Amino acid sequence: MIVVLLGYMGSGKSTIGRLLATKLDSKFQDLDNYIESKQKASVSDIFKSRGEVYFRNLEATAVKELCAQQQQLVLALGGGTPCYSDTMAFLLKHPNVITVMLTTSIETLTDRLLNEKSGRPLISDLTPDEIPEFIAKHLFERAPYYSQAEISVKTDHLSQAKLVEEIISKLL
Repeated sequence: MIVVLLGYMGSGKSTIGRLLATKLDSKFQDLDNYIESKQKASVSDIFKSRGEVYFRNLEATAVKELCAQQQQLVLALGGGTPCYSDTMAFLLKHPNVITVMLTTSIETLTDRLLNEKSGRPLISDLTPDEIPEFIAKHLFERAPYYSQAEISVKTDHLSQAKLVEEIISKLL
């Protein structure tokens, strides 16, 4: 089984993904890290030098590669990954994939992202006051994709361990 975690940046996909993979005795892969390794460049550098469209195409290709190569995997997508190309449709049709949406409030996302702003290309140029509105707009735009996930888990007010337990209970 390939468990694909999706959700907005800062929702905890990578952190929870590592813990979930350990509990499921699976491999873990962060999609951004996979792309950075293959491209020998950071996501920020790819965005700056080649643009978002180029990066989104890399994501779509990488998702298909990983799903073709792996049988047991927890894959943490980038926040926008399911919203571009045919990625979400591909994941939903794949017989070995289960999609899990990590739903996180705008307030929690804002708090987390303010601390990581410089490493996040989409928000690095925003002021702290602009971030909540930016997140809200993105969540609205991405809702048609995110809402297709087979499992949805609210992350606010749950410890990492409890969140992993809840995901596992919904997988079984």
